[in-house]
Amino acid sequence: MAPSVMAGIPALKETHAQLRSRMDKAVQDFQTNLASIRTGRASIHMLDQVKVEYYGTDTPLNQVAQITTPDANMIVVQPWDASLIGAIEKALRTSDLGFNPQNDGKLVRVPVPPMTEERRREVVRHLHRVLEDHRTAVRNIRRDGNELLKKAAKDKKISEDEEKRSLDEIQKLTDEEIKRMEDMARRKETEVMQV
Repeated sequence: MAPSVMAGIPALKETHAQLRSRMDKAVQDFQTNLASIRTGRASIHMLDQVKVEYYGTDTPLNQVAQITTPDANMIVVQPWDASLIGAIEKALRTSDLGFNPQNDGKLVRVPVPPMTEERRREVVRHLHRVLEDHRTAVRNIRRDGNELLKKAAKDKKISEDEEKRSLDEIQKLTDEEIKRMEDMARRKETEVMQV
């Protein structure tokens, strides 16, 4: 990648670092969401988005229990506090993951049924919604950056040429981040649709 125009302008150094950091966070959040999207086999990451009520606070499941996958069609959740069994089962049932957990008093077994063609298509639609949400987030970050640049130009902190080059750089950065997410989504879609 070419050296940053914005990083070379003292008035914009902080703005550039902030925009890059926020866009990277959006992409990382997208990656986290991708990991939790279901494919044909069981994965502990499928439960990353599940939150359990623990002493009045919604807590990620992996912070209150050990999660393992003994085989490709089963996820086992073993809470550290046995009194959470009911709350964990309820959280898994009410999540939009379509699981039917069973508990035996000590641990919760979550059978992962093989995906039907219809369920695969549903998962891909969900994937596209998540992608669009994250694209929108990156575009909002771009908008914030553009407003900061226009304000800096209006306050005469940067010249018109610097403003134009910086606006182009922000657009290029936005396009790169969106393309990264689209590539990840394409790979995940292929993985989901594979029988």
